[in-house]
Amino acid sequence: MEYLEFELPIKELEDQLQKCKIIGEESEVDVTETCAQIEKKLKEAQKDIYKNLTAWQRVQMSRHPERPYTLDYIKAICGNSFLELHGDRNFKDDKAMIGGLGKIGDQSFMFIGQQKGYNTKTRQYRNFGMANPEGYRKALRLMKSAEKFGIPVVTLLDTPGAYPGLEAEERGQGEAIARNILEMTRLKVPIITVVVGEGASGGALGIGVGDVVMMLENTWYSVISPESCSSILWRSWEYKEQAAEALKLTAPDMKKLKLVDEIIKEPLGGAHRDRTKTFNSVSNAIIKHFEVLKKLSPKDLVAQRMDKYLQMGVYKD
Repeated sequence: MEYLEFELPIKELEDQLQKCKIIGEESEVDVTETCAQIEKKLKEAQKDIYKNLTAWQRVQMSRHPERPYTLDYIKAICGNSFLELHGDRNFKDDKAMIGGLGKIGDQSFMFIGQQKGYNTKTRQYRNFGMANPEGYRKALRLMKSAEKFGIPVVTLLDTPGAYPGLEAEERGQGEAIARNILEMTRLKVPIITVVVGEGASGGALGIGVGDVVMMLENTWYSVISPESCSSILWRSWEYKEQAAEALKLTAPDMKKLKLVDEIIKEPLGGAHRDRTKTFNSVSNAIIKHFEVLKKLSPKDLVAQRMDKYLQMGVYKD
């Protein structure tokens, strides 16, 4: 298990507990009471740390190297029923954007999401989860296919942003994202969106227009990352913690501002601490909202989605 800087007190207590158990196994000394005391301290430390996370600490949690990624969720939720589909039928297959058909129970869904890598080689292969224009065009192609066959769409957001390279701009990065946003607002099938990691900028919004938008507890969703915001405003990354607080990018902030509809609770310590529980929570949330959305006609579905986004940012003096 890897630990973030603010989790080090937990690591120390877990190491102590492990050593205590080893002493008990290797000798005749009764360490039951000592282990119980350490376990009590450990639980208290976990509650104290994880219940009072700052915005920047939640950003760190969303980037935890052991946190499950999009394909982990899809494979856990769909099992062997997932069939990945490739290519935008125009330029090439973008490995940072994955999509395909899968089933939850007897219901088929079109799953689309950004995929990050687990090590140096796969991170380069997946372009660090930053999709090119062909990735967004692939996503749109799959959404249009889903609409044609009446299949609901599930999008999983986890990206530090769309790829900002020169070649991406030459191939129309901005147009591809804008086109997706336009087409998603009028797609005639239910769209359920879940932020499972980082939800940064237009890169996330390019597949993030949903009838229901949910965020896992330790994720973030914002127009810009705290580091980039800090570098623009203060010409330095040193103020990233201040930027994270000011951006109001955490799940509770987004829910309060009515920009997302639901927060999916994570196990204590983050999604990576109990993957099975996290996968079940996401699966149950998708099914719960689909049961409501499937009762709406395509016309009502689009009208309700348009109203939802038109209401965002509206306030009264």
